[in-house]
Amino acid sequence: MRYLSVCSGIEAATVAWHHMGWQPVGFSEIEKFPSQVLAHHYPNVPNLGDMTNFKEWDIGAIDLLVGGTPCQSFSVAGLRRGMADPRGNLALGYCGILDHFRPRWFVWENVPGVLSSNGGRDFGSFLGALAELGYGFAYRVLDAQWFGVAQRRRRVFVVGCLGDWRRAAAVLFERQSLCRDSAPSREEEKEPSSFFESSLAQYRQADVAGTMKASGGVLGGGSETFLAQPVALAEKTIGRQPMNGGENVLIQKMAVRRLTPTECERLQGFPDDYTRIPLKDKCPVDVINFAADGPRYKALGNSMAVPVMKWIGKRINFFESIIE
Repeated sequence: MRYLSVCSGIEAATVAWHHMGWQPVGFSEIEKFPSQVLAHHYPNVPNLGDMTNFKEWDIGAIDLLVGGTPCQSFSVAGLRRGMADPRGNLALGYCGILDHFRPRWFVWENVPGVLSSNGGRDFGSFLGALAELGYGFAYRVLDAQWFGVAQRRRRVFVVGCLGDWRRAAAVLFERQSLCRDSAPSREEEKEPSSFFESSLAQYRQADVAGTMKASGGVLGGGSETFLAQPVALAEKTIGRQPMNGGENVLIQKMAVRRLTPTECERLQGFPDDYTRIPLKDKCPVDVINFAADGPRYKALGNSMAVPVMKWIGKRINFFESIIE
């Protein structure tokens, strides 16, 4: 499977899919630090830069397009400007890339706010453009916490297949989710997406707190805002107090501390030190200077969750084998 990644960031897709033998033919990233991460880990894969220049890219045929176009315009933090924001219009630019290369599959990701942006018209415009290009598609809200990482991170994923919505739906939904008959025990007022998300519970690891194991911390509540304020709870010894019998008892209390970049890498499913790259342009030849924490936090916070992408990739791979 040859795929093109746009708005690549630090490439959660490639980390998730490399074990299947899929080949990235190109990345498209313009931010400095993520581009340095890509160059460090994938020196043989070209970073094609600005995605709006796709007509100039000479990469041959591709089987899949993947990317999460900027989400700020579809989030509360982005003031919900939607398609009126140039960043939001990159979603339609994504459709232009689909039309140009005509891959068999695509995977698109964004924040849940995209569903209600501009009264749902923005997302409807995007889906309408996909349909006009001949793609059948399905979309679903997936939460990273059900895939073995210690954070709640809900994202909208749209999977499309050229000419066939059934294959796209089969990738994102289990067989029971596609049945038209409602389960007798399901409450009518329950949000449909919550049922879909709960059906993924079998993929959650039993002990997600292992994410924090190396540093001795314990995650104090899964949150998708670890970029803005990455914190965890940690035990702190404050002294020993003698009891009546003369025995000293260790007294501890919980304190809030900042998550380390390594813990944030684990929250997103990346290998340890994936973003701890040497910056050769900022130090003498005989000195190794590694990336500062700030850019690492930002890049990780903007990334997709690797385990979710791995699950989607495996499902596409399975249905590809059936097609062939």
